[in-house]
Amino acid sequence: MALVLPSRWPVLGRAATLQAHRAGWFAATLLTAFLAAHEPARAADAAPAATDDVVQLLTRIQQAARKQDYAGVFMYQQGETIQSSRLVHVVDGTGERERLEILDGQPREYLRHNEDVQCLIPERKTVLLERRRGDRFPGLLLGDAANLSDYYKIRAESALHRVAGRECRLITIEPLDKLRYGYRLCADVETNLLLKAQTLNAARGVVEQVSFTSLRLGPEVDPQLLTSRWSTRDWKVLEPTMKPVDLAAQGWRIPAPQGFKAVMQVARSMGKGVTVNQMVLSDGLAAISVFIEPYDSQRGHRSPHGAAQRGAITVYGTRIADFWLTAVGEVPVATLEQLAQSTEYVPAAPAAEPPAAGSPAAESK
Repeated sequence: MALVLPSRWPVLGRAATLQAHRAGWFAATLLTAFLAAHEPARAADAAPAATDDVVQLLTRIQQAARKQDYAGVFMYQQGETIQSSRLVHVVDGTGERERLEILDGQPREYLRHNEDVQCLIPERKTVLLERRRGDRFPGLLLGDAANLSDYYKIRAESALHRVAGRECRLITIEPLDKLRYGYRLCADVETNLLLKAQTLNAARGVVEQVSFTSLRLGPEVDPQLLTSRWSTRDWKVLEPTMKPVDLAAQGWRIPAPQGFKAVMQVARSMGKGVTVNQMVLSDGLAAISVFIEPYDSQRGHRSPHGAAQRGAITVYGTRIADFWLTAVGEVPVATLEQLAQSTEYVPAAPAAEPPAAGSPAAESK
């Protein structure tokens, strides 16, 4: 049975896996950027910032998530689902160190040192090794923010809001097409740390949100809080085997939605001789993962054909030739449907066999 890796919000990784079990390790690569505030705001002296300034602000938000010490509890909400997590982040002489503890439901801990993450699964006495994602809360970006203004209208509001007892500036991110979601963010005025984020659908309704409910910064953060509550000395350690792959060379024609670029292509070994190919596409803020594996008629009932959605996460499955394609992303259903239905598999023609000795073709040579 495939173990579940966290997406941007760990609860999403588990929820999405109910809809896309076939993709196995894929939950580690789900993506997005999230939500912000509706509470009453007070006026500020500054006028709304220009687009270039706001894009730079998004970059500063990303840097704040990586370069500052902070500890707090944040709440994730998707429909009627609410989950709380405790986060501790410390920067020391070895780089970034982080501990994320899920407070509701099955116990989970994520221990990070720079780019390396350990997912602790106590009920299985298992440690799952993975790589860091840059967009995990309070991170935001999956890539360079320079081109975001080509696909989003971004502006900082003049009004200030309050989240977790701290003033924050509201940033609205509106898509310029129907291929992606919109976002509302609230960044701490003093430190630029992302305090709250919302994902918005085409009707500007909130489909997901995450927000700090308590927060400590700088010297108030005790590094001892990084210590796990679990002793993992005798636990099993699992690390997914993956290697770079060129899907185009294999015959796959995967049309990226406008503004999205391939940022990763890997082959993941799933055990029992099964390999799943994965391509990650991103526009810098949103992301899509495409998983391709051999079609198995015995497992066909586990992943429904067509679209399934929960909150901002969309899953789309379809059969192409002798393969099963699963596309997963925090984008509208139509975006994944268009991508999946336009994907083609064009295997290379087999090499021609040399003419047999004594044949006219061989003698002509």
